Amino acid sequence: MLQSTLDDIRQAIEAAIDGSEVDAQPGAGAGHFTLSVKSSAFAGKPMLEAHRMVYSAIAHLMEGERAPVHAIDRLRTLAP
Repeated sequence: MLQSTLDDIRQAIEAAIDGSEVDAQPGAGAGHFTLSVKSSAFAGKPMLEAHRMVYSAIAHLMEGERAPVHAIDRLRTLAP
């Protein structure tokens, strides 16, 4: 289950943010994750906007009572 959720996170972000490289790791507890996302799409954007792009990409994985993603403990967004 954990590996499939990590794969779902990676795939969702890569599909939504062109040229993104995603490192998704388990976080502090069940349903918690740490993410590092690198993309030229973040160039020139404020950190808050880049974070919104990532959260928007995974929103469907965070919806509902049985959502596989409960929290992102740490999010790093980087431009090459």
